[in-house]
Amino acid sequence: MDKFVSWLHQLRFDGVWQTAVLVAASVLCITVHETCHGLAAYRLGDQTAKRAGRLSLNPLRHIDIGGLLMMALFGFGWAKPVPVDMRNFRHPKRDMALTAAAGPVSNVLLAYLAELLYGLCAYWYYRTGQTAAYVLALFLYDVEIISAGLAVFNLIPIPPLDGSKVLLAVLSDRAYSWLMRYERYGMLLLMVLLFTNVLDTPLGFLRGGLLDALQAIGDWPVRLLLALH
Repeated sequence: MDKFVSWLHQLRFDGVWQTAVLVAASVLCITVHETCHGLAAYRLGDQTAKRAGRLSLNPLRHIDIGGLLMMALFGFGWAKPVPVDMRNFRHPKRDMALTAAAGPVSNVLLAYLAELLYGLCAYWYYRTGQTAAYVLALFLYDVEIISAGLAVFNLIPIPPLDGSKVLLAVLSDRAYSWLMRYERYGMLLLMVLLFTNVLDTPLGFLRGGLLDALQAIGDWPVRLLLALH
């Protein structure tokens, strides 16, 4: 087992393939995130996202080029906002918070699925040396890292990120209205914090903790295969 784990951590590749796989993984993570926002809103009674064509896994409906580049370069980014009309919710504050939380939650689940499949593909390559297994393992590795980062980043309680809308469930209407009054400055603040590396340590710590937890509960298929062989 130790030999396999040591080999697993040495899996790397570079150049054009690395960029292509990284972009593909970023597109998948963003698409799942945004689609789940729309699906949550739809299930809670708001059809705005459906009418806008956002209940789709077609990445072209969700991708923002700037956000995609940030995701590929820094592991944190954004997409086109999913349109939501709170007036269509039966419980506006609660349902808006649930809709906002659906994106990060979907990324955590996607990261866990990627961890499970990564281990299996890496084991497949370890046993057979097939190129397809190698590429899939590296793609899934990127999906796990990026998806975990996207979940953590979007839970920052600064408008317009999902975390600010999750706060709607616990803040008073007055406090939330005050917070939303500064929403237009939120993205500028985030860009400053990112480019000055202020967020590097807390986000890295949280993402690392999440990845450690996912890996701790997600390596059982590989351990089972190794035990059988």
